[in-house]
Amino acid sequence: MGADKSALKGSEWIWKDGDFVAWDDAKIHILSTAVQFGASIFEGIRCYETPDGPAIFRLREHIRRFHDSAKIYRMPLAHSEDELIEAACETVRRNGLTSGYVRPMAVWGYGSASMDPRNSPLEEYVCAWPWGTYLGEEALANGVDVGVSSWWRMHPNTYPAAAKMAGHYVNAQLMKMEASANGFAEAVALSPSGLVSEGSGQNIFLVRDGIVLTPYLDGTSLPGITRDAVMKIAGDLGYEVREGDVPREALYTADELFFSGTATEVTPIRSVDHIEIGSGSRGPITEALQKRFMDTVKGQVEDTHGWLTHV
Repeated sequence: MGADKSALKGSEWIWKDGDFVAWDDAKIHILSTAVQFGASIFEGIRCYETPDGPAIFRLREHIRRFHDSAKIYRMPLAHSEDELIEAACETVRRNGLTSGYVRPMAVWGYGSASMDPRNSPLEEYVCAWPWGTYLGEEALANGVDVGVSSWWRMHPNTYPAAAKMAGHYVNAQLMKMEASANGFAEAVALSPSGLVSEGSGQNIFLVRDGIVLTPYLDGTSLPGITRDAVMKIAGDLGYEVREGDVPREALYTADELFFSGTATEVTPIRSVDHIEIGSGSRGPITEALQKRFMDTVKGQVEDTHGWLTHV
């Protein structure tokens, strides 16, 4: 097997409950509630190198969603949004990163053996480490091959898709492993209604007749912060943007397809279920959106939306 493009490369320091601990000392007990029951929330945020130094993309929006996840799962965070924003910046500074990945986390620790986690301590962390392109540099230019998964996303009344909870991602792991076993780079998930939901860990967009379309937020997918950015960028560039129901066959007949997400950024899709999409390569609208996105996060164009927090 080739090298794992997503392999984690450690840094020196992790912020924990207001202080810094060495990377190798950030440990929890094997019987912590987070390990037993997947009871931890998290965010994935990218930090980019810019001409003005490292800048974290949409940090405030990510931290707000982190607080939203905590509220949904009744996790009483001890630190405000502003405190966690500063913790993220200081973690990047302390580790000397010019770019990388930032991961705030809140985990129920060791204490309870029951389904009710509130007798366990709630621990808060911010981690940061160097990390490259999730699906590989070549994927950004050439696109990826994907398959529709046999695993569905959840029904809206099973667990809350709007919360970024670790336990939710066992569903995504099954999708990703199945996709890999079938020779695909990624999976596309359907909702219980049979309509397109999202990828294993990213949102999806279609382009048809010059219109940019993405599935509704119907309670089966995470409301992506990069998704929102792409929709705004598309509007800035003069494209019509719609949300709607997307049947599976619409993937096959799209002129262009692409994923969006913190890890994925803007990655073209060149085939679905071995059916070539459009010309079988990155389409012109995808390329335009990708370029404006990358130019924005890397400080190459004016940050008109105020998305960058300079460290």
